[in-house]
Amino acid sequence: MYRPARVPSNSRFLNPYLVCFIVVAVVIILAVTIALLVYFLAFDQKSYFYHSSFQILNVKYSDQLNSPATQGYKTLSGRIESAITKTFKESNLRNQFIKAHVVKLRQDGSGVTADTVMKFKFPRNNNGESMKNRIESILHQVMNNLGNLEVNPSTEITQITDQDTVHIFTQECGARSDLMTLSNERVVGGTDAEEGDWPWQVSLQLNNIHHCGGILISKSWILTAAHCFRSDSDPRNWIASFGISITFPKERIRVKTILTHKNYNSATRENDIAVLKLERDISFTKNIHRVCLPVATQNISPGSMAYVTGWGSKRYGGQTVQDLQQGQVTIISNDVCNEPLSYNGAVLSGMLCAGLPYGGVDACQGDSGGPLVQEDSRQLWFLVGIVSWGDNCGLADKPGVYTRVMAYRDWITEQTGI
Repeated sequence: MYRPARVPSNSRFLNPYLVCFIVVAVVIILAVTIALLVYFLAFDQKSYFYHSSFQILNVKYSDQLNSPATQGYKTLSGRIESAITKTFKESNLRNQFIKAHVVKLRQDGSGVTADTVMKFKFPRNNNGESMKNRIESILHQVMNNLGNLEVNPSTEITQITDQDTVHIFTQECGARSDLMTLSNERVVGGTDAEEGDWPWQVSLQLNNIHHCGGILISKSWILTAAHCFRSDSDPRNWIASFGISITFPKERIRVKTILTHKNYNSATRENDIAVLKLERDISFTKNIHRVCLPVATQNISPGSMAYVTGWGSKRYGGQTVQDLQQGQVTIISNDVCNEPLSYNGAVLSGMLCAGLPYGGVDACQGDSGGPLVQEDSRQLWFLVGIVSWGDNCGLADKPGVYTRVMAYRDWITEQTGI
């Protein structure tokens, strides 16, 4: 009798479904591994900051270069930034270069040196020294894009940390956090301010209660409105509070001196400006530092955008708030502001109007003395107005009226030396 072979139950041949599952699993694991390798080698990039000083040989230092508000400062800084950008965008580091910013123009003998910070993005595992050499090599070509400016060809760079970058920016005026990181994104809006959005904003508190806003213009001086001190001008009763929260301030410093404009007129609201000196200097940080002051000749164009900030009430007759608020407004010409339906001639030459055509966004009670600021083409913020007065809050044809800072630029210097 034939005895055909029996196939045992534990056959040496794998189940085809199991084989398929194993193959798919192996492919997925390989794909994930390769993807992670590609990501970490090519896409896991880190920001790197470098500092360089450009010595400009054929430009003599002058008063036109001692403030970022002057046209000479803006023009020269802009030329250097544009030349650096053009050079790197035409190089083999075009995809790694992010931005360059001239942080300061300073006197160097009779000439000028431009202290500059540059931002790049490289994979984390890059060779730091090799990358620095590549950047330095390309940087020597910048002079080809500077036209008639003569630059010392021995320009060297130094890699700096994120903290070093923040420190460099906070020693100068008008930089927000987006500029300190050399970001190309400019996000400003909404109602609630974030920490560091408006680092020059101060809460002036009378007997520990918020009374007015103020603007930090140096480590020891604050600019505000004269009418804030009509009820009490004794500096011993005033404290300056820093940070976006009144409840949880970053720092509080007592006021040493209050200097109001001697020609302040409460009836006409003319010369509504004052300066306060702190008992001690405040240390500048990413979230606390000064705004840029304008030059006396700075032009403020009607229709241009500005921002007003403060802890004032959200409606006329309401209570002040605990967290800093921000509002976007537009500059309105004095002629329009003085029309019969508006303020009918009450807005004087030392004043500035800002609001929206149909109202809705405005400073209000508790915002007095706070800043009205504008951003320039280099992402620096300048103080153009101080919250002074208005009819109610946010009404159509009744915009906020501000002390025009440009008109008092010499007065500020006389009082503070700034």
